[in-house]
Amino acid sequence: MIELVEVKVDGKVAMGIKIQMPDTPPLIMIMGDKGVVFCGYLNPESAEKFGLAAVIVRGVNSIDEALAKPASYCTKKAETLGAKVGMSGKEALRLFF
Repeated sequence: MIELVEVKVDGKVAMGIKIQMPDTPPLIMIMGDKGVVFCGYLNPESAEKFGLAAVIVRGVNSIDEALAKPASYCTKKAETLGAKVGMSGKEALRLFF
């Protein structure tokens, strides 16, 4: 099952995507205009290689959890937008508009 949700932050809208995987936690991502908040499925090396602005939040099962949990990894491009390890997914998403 795939769930698409509008995520509103400070009057702006991002797209939240939750894909239920068989017998494992779901894949979660929230896409802003300039970057993405992603669950632990994202491969950091690939994100860096493609120049993706992304933060990774681990151990999430919902879009709300992804917004609340702290980032455990930030790509270099995300850092240039102001993202930092430890900030919440919601704080990082604000930087991606």
